[in-house]
Amino acid sequence: MHELPEDVGEPDLWPALAAWGLAPGRLTYAAVGFGDYHWQAVDVEGRHWFVTVADLTAKAYCGPDAPAACAGLERAMDTAAALRASGLDFVVAPEPAADGRTLHPLPDGRHAVSVFPFEAGTAGDFGEALSAAERGRVLDLLAALHRTAPPAAIPAHRPELPSRPGLDAALGALSRPWSGGPYAEPARELLAAHGAGLRRRLAEFDRLAVTAAGGAPMVTHGEPHPGNVLRRGERRLLVDWDTVALAVPERDLWLVAETAEDLARYADAAGRAADPAALALYRLRWALDDVALSVAEFRGPHAGTRDTAVSWSALSGTVESLTA
Repeated sequence: MHELPEDVGEPDLWPALAAWGLAPGRLTYAAVGFGDYHWQAVDVEGRHWFVTVADLTAKAYCGPDAPAACAGLERAMDTAAALRASGLDFVVAPEPAADGRTLHPLPDGRHAVSVFPFEAGTAGDFGEALSAAERGRVLDLLAALHRTAPPAAIPAHRPELPSRPGLDAALGALSRPWSGGPYAEPARELLAAHGAGLRRRLAEFDRLAVTAAGGAPMVTHGEPHPGNVLRRGERRLLVDWDTVALAVPERDLWLVAETAEDLARYADAAGRAADPAALALYRLRWALDDVALSVAEFRGPHAGTRDTAVSWSALSGTVESLTA
């Protein structure tokens, strides 16, 4: 996120980081990723950490009331830690605090903090075009992940769109002005112009959900796009395990595999071929979920910030590509 959270700052973080035994040193905000807030921390002993603060109200599995401890997010963090402990050294997992927990709520009840070892490297960008060799490296990691026995804490994934009711409601409310903020009316006008196309894609999603093969679920990352792959020489590390879950492998594969050769490489490594209908289902699910979440943001109270500008650009591009 480009913008700092309005109600979380250094005075809030150091007391929380004491749960990991970190004494105050230096905190530097890291404007990376989208959705969570990140800092680099160097404690008084010179140890380097990566600190993530999650807004629980923005997590679909936490619910709008932002419970003080979000069970879904904590289970995801616990799963990542268990995967790392099982020998998957490409998993960048949170460090357990002194009490063994991987996620600690902040006093406001809305935010929660996790701490990771700082890993030097270069991350890619979402949507970045990857070479065949680079895709192969990531597919090999996914094959290893998918072959791994599921940790006990792992959440289960459902292919349905949890954001579907909000999108359906928005498509049914296009005749009245939206007043949530500067992008409310542009969002309404965008949906009004492309409503028929969006409804067709929602119907297509429903058909794919019926026809896609439902093979045995396995451990999936959920978002293995280039922005979540850290490059260090020939090594590749996977970060951002918020959406780790038991699901069919196509949930991961559609984001990486582009060619028949890519899918053949994965099948050789994982011992399982991909289902084309499931790949199409998850590709469409991602786009529709992005639209639904952005529309919900713009129908609600919002301001004109760098982050909402990014959201608006992404919404416009996604809607137009979906309905072209």
